[in-house]
Amino acid sequence: MSFCSSLRPSLCSSPNHILAKTLQRTFSSTHSPLDWLAPKRGHNQKNRKGRPRVRTGGSTKGTTVVWGDYGIRMRDHDRRISAKQLQIGADAIKKRLRGQRYRLYTRVCANIGVYTSGNEVRMGKGKGSFDYWAARVAVSRILFELKGDLHEQVVRDAFRLAGNKLPGLYEFVRKGDPPVMGITKVEAGTTLEEMQRPRLKLPMDITAGRLPATTPP
Repeated sequence: MSFCSSLRPSLCSSPNHILAKTLQRTFSSTHSPLDWLAPKRGHNQKNRKGRPRVRTGGSTKGTTVVWGDYGIRMRDHDRRISAKQLQIGADAIKKRLRGQRYRLYTRVCANIGVYTSGNEVRMGKGKGSFDYWAARVAVSRILFELKGDLHEQVVRDAFRLAGNKLPGLYEFVRKGDPPVMGITKVEAGTTLEEMQRPRLKLPMDITAGRLPATTPP
């Protein structure tokens, strides 16, 4: 073993190598992209099954296109979609739009852990082991958005392929379309105040007449 090899590498390095090390950046001004199919915290705490949040105060958050020009929106009812299903839907869009200039935005993230027990396991003995990540998607929620120099029919076809891969029924929306409160679209002539007001209480004789009876009156 030579005397130079026995010394520390910093003492035997060339001047150019030392200069390259001093000019190397030790930090980055751009944050690392987050994984939308798995949370950063991991599955240390077991989540309850739960249900998607039902907005009863008149909120229309998440029902309109924000960043892109077109979007795909769930229209039947809320459900839990696994991370694998979301990835398959995104891959279907990317495969259809291969070779074109666009940007895909994801409006949901799989941050709910699903825990299952094995087959033929007796009741009890805990919640089970971690199986996969999923996302709680409420009704009328935007899942994906697209922005780019694309024809509308091409985007419709890409979203159609993604909707066939995902569970549930979906609809195509454009930027500027009216928001949705529950399953009702807030269009022209329909105000939030009208939808938030309490239901009209009918008289007792009218409501009593709607009840089924075993014998005629």
